[in-house]
Amino acid sequence: MSQRVKTSGGRKGRRGRLIGVFCAAAFVSALLYWEQTALLYVLLTLAMCGLLVVVAFSNLEGRDKELSEPTQNDRAATAGVDEITTAPSTRRARRVTQRKRQDAA
Repeated sequence: MSQRVKTSGGRKGRRGRLIGVFCAAAFVSALLYWEQTALLYVLLTLAMCGLLVVVAFSNLEGRDKELSEPTQNDRAATAGVDEITTAPSTRRARRVTQRKRQDAA
């Protein structure tokens, strides 16, 4: 199952990210135009070091543990419960559920 992550900002945040990307591209292009490759190398090296520090201190193990915890539906399925309490979302799923009920009766 995929879980959606709620983000704040919506369209406003997307627009801000796009503006940031275009500004960074313009800045890099300007450095290349004025032949400031030495400064560009230094800035890119510092950016890579920052990225590596973020990855080094990220709590990937804790995130994996949180994602691997069984949900309520998983626990119900492993406990031998025939029917999960969530409602079917499609007509076909409803028909399958009705057939199971008829077969059980």
